[in-house]
Amino acid sequence: MPIAQTLKRRIALITGLRGVFMLLAGLYAVFAPGAALTVAVIAGGALFLVDGLLGLWSLSFGGAKTGNFWFDVVRNVLAIIAGVLILLSPLLATLFTAAVLTAMVGLQALVVGVMEITVIVRERHHYARIWPVLLSGVLYVLFGLALLFAPLLGALVLVTLAGVLAILFSVGLFAMAWRLWKA
Repeated sequence: MPIAQTLKRRIALITGLRGVFMLLAGLYAVFAPGAALTVAVIAGGALFLVDGLLGLWSLSFGGAKTGNFWFDVVRNVLAIIAGVLILLSPLLATLFTAAVLTAMVGLQALVVGVMEITVIVRERHHYARIWPVLLSGVLYVLFGLALLFAPLLGALVLVTLAGVLAILFSVGLFAMAWRLWKA
């Protein structure tokens, strides 16, 4: 086989492997959203810890001088502390992280919904039909309120939706890998 053909086959295999990992992660998120959320938070904690340690190392030995030494030290120490706290108590960190992030998404949805309703009511004379935009705004408000009043359940729903999207993305990766393999 020519080198270009061999390279395309390797890229196809790597793309297919990405699809397998994406499919497994998506299935895990769909069938065990709580555990998937905990795994994601633990991975985030590990990233915080590694980022903080590497940041301090680069300040001390790597020559990473940004001009704001104490800001960099404080930022890296806070990253280390956050990483250690998350890794020491992953369940508590998952509950806290999920609640805070879901509340932020809920607040954003609430604000967007109220803004859509306000704009469409104020500018209704420019539109032939206002009910689609009005309905969209009301759905945003309801979604935001649901996330604000039940953040942990909302986090599990969002993780499940992310799992479904990962499964769909894996199908696309498999299709791309197949096309590369056949080419």
